[in-house]
Amino acid sequence: MIFATIALMLVPPAVSTTGCAGPPARPTPTSTPTPTPTPGPTTSPTALTMPTTAPGPFAAPSDRGYPGDVLDLSNWYLTLPTGRERDPDDVYQPALATYVGSYFRLNDTRDGVVFTANAGGVTTSGSSYPRSELREMSGGNKASWSNVRGTHTLCVRQAVTRLPQVKPHVVTAQIHDAEDDIMMVRLEGERLIAEYRDGNGEVVIDPAYRLGTPYDLRIVAADSRVEVYYNGELKGDIPESGSGWYFKSGSYVQSNTDRGDRPDAVGEVVIYSLQVTHSG
Repeated sequence: MIFATIALMLVPPAVSTTGCAGPPARPTPTSTPTPTPTPGPTTSPTALTMPTTAPGPFAAPSDRGYPGDVLDLSNWYLTLPTGRERDPDDVYQPALATYVGSYFRLNDTRDGVVFTANAGGVTTSGSSYPRSELREMSGGNKASWSNVRGTHTLCVRQAVTRLPQVKPHVVTAQIHDAEDDIMMVRLEGERLIAEYRDGNGEVVIDPAYRLGTPYDLRIVAADSRVEVYYNGELKGDIPESGSGWYFKSGSYVQSNTDRGDRPDAVGEVVIYSLQVTHSG
């Protein structure tokens, strides 16, 4: 199959902005290690004991008790690295609104949601890697759209905070279809890239990413293309088109025990804001 040549387009920072709503830039966190999460449920996800009512996404940090108090999760469901082999636990709405657990929790300052996936975790039937990851929904149905029509945008402010030691790779955002990923944003050591066509093509987003540094990512799928913005700069313009697409975001660790990592080695991503829009 012959693919079109990928055009990489760079623009000056002053020209483009992310267009994403979210909190102002945060200082780079210190390098204090985060405690290793305790194992999650082996059969079905069980929320930790928290207040009986969620204060909502605009409550003061001290009043937030659930990830749903920071992120609007109304059009997402969560896949966890727990459950039965090849059948991981999923958390749908309305349970997701007040769900919190070892692999999906608030950070210490209660202004971000920590997604943690361990190398020894349960995987889906179509992957050999575990995840703590949101999948886009459209009300009660799984989202499915085409970039041939309309404009479909994911805006996310996130930071990668931990990586497995042996294979330090984690995916933080994706466009997926019914069978495979269309493109994914992944950190490989210090290289933050947008990968597409099963790894045969890539756009370097940041060649020297520092763990714990928040960044703004915007993925725009429209006009039979996918544009990738990083902190307001257009980093890649990928001529990909298709249908049955949907967004994903969280921590999809790209390692397992077969790769040499310990079962408790983790990929960890903090998401501070998350927004999806569809128009046209």
